[in-house]
Amino acid sequence: MPLVEARGIVKEFPVRRGLLQRSTGTLKAVDGVDLRIEEGECLAIVGESGSGKTTLARCLVRLVEPSAGEVRFRGESLYDLDAATLRRRRRDFQIVFQDPSGSLNPRMRVGPILAEPLQAHGLAPRPARGLPAAAADRYPHEFSGGQRQRIGIARALATEPALLIADEPVSALDVSVQAQIINLLMDLRERLGLTLLVIAHDLGVVRRVADRVAVMYLGRLVELAANRQLFSRPQHPYTASLLSAVPSRDPGARGRRIVLGGELPSPSDPPAGCAFHPRCPIARPRCGDEVPALEEIDDGHRAACFYPGEPLTTEA
Repeated sequence: MPLVEARGIVKEFPVRRGLLQRSTGTLKAVDGVDLRIEEGECLAIVGESGSGKTTLARCLVRLVEPSAGEVRFRGESLYDLDAATLRRRRRDFQIVFQDPSGSLNPRMRVGPILAEPLQAHGLAPRPARGLPAAAADRYPHEFSGGQRQRIGIARALATEPALLIADEPVSALDVSVQAQIINLLMDLRERLGLTLLVIAHDLGVVRRVADRVAVMYLGRLVELAANRQLFSRPQHPYTASLLSAVPSRDPGARGRRIVLGGELPSPSDPPAGCAFHPRCPIARPRCGDEVPALEEIDDGHRAACFYPGEPLTTEA
């Protein structure tokens, strides 16, 4: 049994305009996503800004109520739980947010910040190991960005969750600090047996930490594969374009960049057929008429493309 299983998740937001804020349409941030997260694995979700990664993650733990679909956590439907039961279940899944400055209450000292989850769930307070006594009396702004992110991770782990969602955990940090936070997450995963869901746009980070990778485009999953499969043999042209942009430390191994035309379409007015076809270098008439299903290509490697694995035109 997977730790988390999502079936047909859809999340729509009304588009409101004018002084009276009348609804003039619908923005579909997540469009029919099926996803499984196995116990103990690290799954990464990648894609451009606006692809629906964060909205999907919040639907998985019911921070955002979906418009349709179901999520099961250890076989139990989260959407069937009443408010009191859901509150008790929340200790099992926690989130580390992208911006540590925005996720920590600037008016609270660090000691109460770390104790707050324990109080909320009626758990006995435990001594903060590794936290100097003087640090507990300081405010978040008195710490560096990396230190604030460690405080956010410590707060999320206070309830000993089974699932930790890390939403762009290093994108707001200096490059010199990013590796430290990634190493910390990997160490915690090994020592605590955590299941990790990492949301990221940095494929260098994803390659290092993830067991499996899910690629999102305009609210849909377009590719899902084991780490090595995805990085060595991407099947969807969107995935191939993302991978072509990853910098290489070896100048001799640097490949040619796949440059996409146009911009990410608006989720409130998506293209017909395959949402990627207006930017796709191998698009054909069928792509504008039909929506490709996410189908298995080889040994768990799935892609939503009518022409998976075709070579793409590249530019220097």
